[in-house]
Amino acid sequence: MGHVQTEEDLFGKPTVKRIEGLFQDCADFERRDYEPSGISVFYLVCIVGNDSLMRDIVLPFSDAGKEEALAILRRPPYRLAENARDCMNGILEGCAAILLNDQAWLIDLSEQLGRNIEQSETETVIAGPHDGFVENIFMNIAVMRKRIRSPRLKTLLLSVGEISRTPLMILYIDGLVNPDNLNRLVQRIENIEIDAVFETNMLVQFIDENPNSVFPQFMTTERPDAAASKLLGGKIIGILEGSPSVFSCPTAFFDFFTSPDDYYQRWLLGSALRLLRIIGFLITIGFTAFYVSVTTFHYEMIPHTMLLNLTESRSKVPFPPLFEALLMETTIELLREAGARLPTKIGQTIGIVGGIVIGQAAVQAGFTSNILIIAVATSAIASFVIPSYVMSASLRLIRFGLIILAGMYGNLGLLMGIGLIIIQLSGITNLGASYLTPIAPASFKDMLDTFVRGPFWALTKRPTISRSPNKTRQKMRK
Repeated sequence: MGHVQTEEDLFGKPTVKRIEGLFQDCADFERRDYEPSGISVFYLVCIVGNDSLMRDIVLPFSDAGKEEALAILRRPPYRLAENARDCMNGILEGCAAILLNDQAWLIDLSEQLGRNIEQSETETVIAGPHDGFVENIFMNIAVMRKRIRSPRLKTLLLSVGEISRTPLMILYIDGLVNPDNLNRLVQRIENIEIDAVFETNMLVQFIDENPNSVFPQFMTTERPDAAASKLLGGKIIGILEGSPSVFSCPTAFFDFFTSPDDYYQRWLLGSALRLLRIIGFLITIGFTAFYVSVTTFHYEMIPHTMLLNLTESRSKVPFPPLFEALLMETTIELLREAGARLPTKIGQTIGIVGGIVIGQAAVQAGFTSNILIIAVATSAIASFVIPSYVMSASLRLIRFGLIILAGMYGNLGLLMGIGLIIIQLSGITNLGASYLTPIAPASFKDMLDTFVRGPFWALTKRPTISRSPNKTRQKMRK
């Protein structure tokens, strides 16, 4: 039977028996005794560095007497622990607890674990920096400190998970952040009651204002430059230990269609790319559904010359357009998922060869028409231009709903589906801000950096969604 932790165990005086009781049945827990001084050292072998252990524990205390050991412990970086809880938390974070005369000191011996900073594989850019966040929270904060070298960049340490106690660091810039936004976010995080939270995309689902919506409500990124840009816009950043993604808030729907690439290129090119993503969004959700609607109910909308080709292509297909479209969309999603789960080189082969072989075979076997293959492939390609993977996945799910409505009610069903999407978007808020900013409420200055990427001299104000007390971003003139 394991030892049950009581309030007395956690808040009582740090004793050898109490510390050992807290870590009973932990095979990686180790105790060392040094006879000359009478001190006892406790630590977790798996997270303590051997060099640090030798430098700060073994060498100073191996031959030290009691008075000499006390003199060493009174110096930095050794710090006094108030009770057994401090010792327990310190040991779990990579410290060694040193007990002497019913007092305890802590010394950080933690060893950096995980990979070095490298390029993000999910958010690649052509121009701009190529570093990305990693799973170590302090390395991520260091990266942010190098980009924003100001004491106004503040950090607030929280923890999530009743058992895991995973560190979560909230970053904001003093004077730019809205205090109400910060207080509301902290309150929601503190209200989370769950055993453990392992990843940022898992965390944001607990603080969503609309948890049943298919749309992501917190922007997540693995790019430090994107996170720094959000901070300078008056927004808040959250960095979770063990996750290479950070979240920012408040977030609007159109934030998911922006990319750091937009700002590293000429503004005309950046604007063209951003408009292309908006068009890709419309194609992704509506192209296949429109094909189903037209071929099922509205043949009069098809040009006469194209109608002959379409009729010939569909003459061998035994299924109605709705079933045909759902079959091919499901096949595309299966290929996409298979390509993502397999090793990189094999996944690319499956995606390319599988799509060509299955598409050609389906047409020859009479399962689908050539035109539907084009529609489905175009919709799939259009979904790839959306920079955010979570938004792209949400739009692919919405596409199935629109296809079903279009197959049942034609263009009326398609318009009904689009209306439901707009209603859903209009009802979503993020930290009290409208998800459809800058359309509702309308902000023409924000539109200059939403649907297009305006020239830098024109981007003088911070986004209204952040409700920053300092609205002026720059005073640069043309």
